[in-house]
Amino acid sequence: MIRRTLPALALAAILAGGAAVALGPIVADAQSQQQTQDRQQPKRTAFDPGRHIEGRIAYLKTELKITDAQQPLFDAVANAMRDNAKAMHEAFQGLRGDRSQPQTALSRMEARAKVAQLRADSDAKMLAAFRPLYQAMSPDQQKAADEMFGHHGHGHHFFRR
Repeated sequence: MIRRTLPALALAAILAGGAAVALGPIVADAQSQQQTQDRQQPKRTAFDPGRHIEGRIAYLKTELKITDAQQPLFDAVANAMRDNAKAMHEAFQGLRGDRSQPQTALSRMEARAKVAQLRADSDAKMLAAFRPLYQAMSPDQQKAADEMFGHHGHGHHFFRR
């Protein structure tokens, strides 16, 4: 029995080894292709609330058709938007900062409360800057602002980031 099993095992080993040798270049090629794809895909970056703030400011200015006379009031809004974006960026950096500590229910709740307070402060700053601009706008500009910021919370990203 052993004499019959041994040649069968040897044959199986040879065939398996041959398959491994034959598949070696295919496996190496697949690994090479995966490495190439990894290099071609852009690196994921951390969330940055103010990443496109200048684009948002430019879009807002264009859509509201800000006049030269309104420019100083709009500049106050733009500066508030920049300041809020910077504060939010710094807050997110701080929250990401120390990952060596375990995330607990308490630490997550504290982080959410901190972000909520920061958003409330940002909204208050934006309201203080936006109110004079809105009051200086024409009825058509006010209508455009109402449409941009009035639909079920849409447009909130202009204020917060």
